[in-house]
Amino acid sequence: MLKFQNTLTGRLEEFQPIEEGAVRMYACGPTVWNLAHVGNFRTNVFVDVLRRYLKYKGYAVTHVMNLTDVDDRIINQALERGVSLDEYTAPYIEAFWEDFELIGCERPEVAPRATQHIPEMVSIIERLLDSGNAYNSDGSIYYRITSFPEYGKLSKINFAGNIAGASERVDTDKYEKEDARDFALWKAPTPKESRRGTPPSARGAPAGTSSAPPCP
Repeated sequence: MLKFQNTLTGRLEEFQPIEEGAVRMYACGPTVWNLAHVGNFRTNVFVDVLRRYLKYKGYAVTHVMNLTDVDDRIINQALERGVSLDEYTAPYIEAFWEDFELIGCERPEVAPRATQHIPEMVSIIERLLDSGNAYNSDGSIYYRITSFPEYGKLSKINFAGNIAGASERVDTDKYEKEDARDFALWKAPTPKESRRGTPPSARGAPAGTSSAPPCP
């Protein structure tokens, strides 16, 4: 019998798939701005053990793992080298898969790259802007945490002691926002990007996972 700890309830519960005989699972993948180190593969090894066990138990597994191939570090490094994002990330993506297989992990069934789904990201952000859940500040788009009262329910975040503007992230966030607890959905182009003549259609970038607090 396979059991998981339910993050919402905090209880150990028997696994019951939504669809009989099938499992759809997602695991966060790497940000391919540099070579991965052994610690980065801890999650991959855990997920690989889980997917192999599910397959052993007879489930048809569809495992999705994203590749984040655009963030501030990638953009800055690509600009410094005078290459495209694809040219910069290609060797790191290839090295990641080589190491991934070297440690014995099975490749996921689906491995989407962030840059291949920009239109979908833009569409979702536009819906959040229209609903008032997000706002524009100097060209960057932020999620307005106060618009969603249940935010933090799953991650058990308690905002009671958090004062707007008092987060340590203020010191490391290069963009202006209404509330220090809000997180970036889309980042405006930096002066460096503008000076390098980045085409308007490619200006700015979706915010990487490092910009957001734990998932709600």
